[in-house]
Amino acid sequence: MFKNPRVKFILGGVAILASVIYLIVSSTQASAQYFLTVSELKEKQADVTGRELRVSGAIVGETIQYDPQTLTLTFTVAHVPGDNAEIEQQGGLGEVLHQAVVDLSRPRLDVVYVGVKPDLMRNEAQAIMTGHVGEDGIFYADELLLKCPTKYEEAVPEQVEG
Repeated sequence: MFKNPRVKFILGGVAILASVIYLIVSSTQASAQYFLTVSELKEKQADVTGRELRVSGAIVGETIQYDPQTLTLTFTVAHVPGDNAEIEQQGGLGEVLHQAVVDLSRPRLDVVYVGVKPDLMRNEAQAIMTGHVGEDGIFYADELLLKCPTKYEEAVPEQVEG
């Protein structure tokens, strides 16, 4: 059928290239995570239930509950903007986290995390969580990263004018 060795070589190369592209696309889709704010998650909840997600929000301190026997940590996060320019415009991360916690009209999300309670788990810390939303509307976090802007603001020395 294909007597020319060059044609066989080209067809073999195309087949290999197609296979590589297919593997890259399929593995990227399988491991893709959606990064959402609490508000976006609430809007799209039916579409993203059960999917791997990354969500960020401000921890509402009075909701933190930890059971050291089962290592179960539950808390609520409030919506914070996902756009850094908007955060800076509203006074920086510390101010945005504070306003998110005190504004009771902002969307909120209940979170369950099983693991050791992080040292930075406190009111107005920023939680960045990876996990999924259950049918019950609760976010089940597999990974939990906390940022406490006040800790870092205090560590930054003031500029010396010269």
